Amino acid sequence: MKIFKNLIIVFLVIVFLTFFKVQAIECEPGISTAGMSNEQLNELIQKCNTKKNELNNRRSTLSTEIQFMDTQIYLTTLRITDTENKIMETEKEIGVLGSRIDGLDDSLTNLSAFLIKKIVKDYKQRAVSFFGLLFDSQNANDLLAKIKYIRTARNNNQKLLVQVQEAKSNFEEQKKIREDKKIELDELTNTLNAQKLSLASQKSQKQKLLLDTQNDEANYQRIISLAQAQLSGFKSFASSAGAGVISANQFGNGSDGSYYSQRDSRWASQNIGYSSENILDVGCLLSSVAIVGKRYGSNVTPADIAGDASRFFGNTAYMSLPWKSVAGRNYQGSVDIDQELSNGNYVIVGVGGCASGGSHFVVLTKKDGDDYIMHDPIYGPDLKFSSHYSNICSTATFK
Repeated sequence: MKIFKNLIIVFLVIVFLTFFKVQAIECEPGISTAGMSNEQLNELIQKCNTKKNELNNRRSTLSTEIQFMDTQIYLTTLRITDTENKIMETEKEIGVLGSRIDGLDDSLTNLSAFLIKKIVKDYKQRAVSFFGLLFDSQNANDLLAKIKYIRTARNNNQKLLVQVQEAKSNFEEQKKIREDKKIELDELTNTLNAQKLSLASQKSQKQKLLLDTQNDEANYQRIISLAQAQLSGFKSFASSAGAGVISANQFGNGSDGSYYSQRDSRWASQNIGYSSENILDVGCLLSSVAIVGKRYGSNVTPADIAGDASRFFGNTAYMSLPWKSVAGRNYQGSVDIDQELSNGNYVIVGVGGCASGGSHFVVLTKKDGDDYIMHDPIYGPDLKFSSHYSNICSTATFK
């Protein structure tokens, strides 16, 4: 009966431990990793990475987007913990290697000193001739004993020499291992710093998304729809225009010194905000804003505008309305073009398809009879508007 009870207890313990282990490796953001082994932590990282990839494939609502962000933040936190653990282990290994190297250094020093003494002694013995040993020996047994002693001493010297060589080799090997560990530690430290920066960025992305949407699903869906339509139009326009990358400042700065091209190799491939979109494909509007900023005395470039995530909605490349101020001037939409130009204000206009305010944006710099002169982020500076466009979808300025 007692045996039966013990078996039941063992069975229950196994079930409990199995259940606990299964629960412990499920990716639930916020769960502490305290007390986890390295194996458990790595398994949890794999689980969270799988969950993040699954969520990435269905980021169609605000709630799933936030789940994705929470999982991504938690995953980065786990990776930071893993890197910190590796740093501590590597530091310990370097400390152990240091102690070992010190010991080997002392051993090598002692062995070398002892070997030198033995060699000197052996050298003196080598100077004694066989006849010297013969006359110095009392009898045959004494002679054989001295010869055996000299032979043994020489053999011992050979063994000692091997020990010194092995100690030196081991000493150099341990030093090499320690140097490699120091390099590994530097790399881990760089990785940790990058992971911490990434974590801060991911947290900022989440806060920005909640702020932009006011944590409201309807707002999220409305703005995402606008973003998708506008960015699709930008990409289509750039593609149809054959807008490839050009060399740095290939089109020049324009007659006013304020022109920028979205195609410029200095920033064409740069991502916009927290999105995966680049300036070459969808950067006409932000490049236009940079042109206006430069005109008004700010040394801002398209790269600067793209790098300011606060200008864009959530994790998209869609510029939030009202557009953030530039060069100390504030956005104003739906303006009278001729009136603003006469007042010395550049006007940003949307052209092409008008579904989203324009499938491309350019900057009108002045009136030219019945036409306008423009800075076009794709085609170049100081061009006649009518040479490429016939319609205007939207207007805006900064003043």
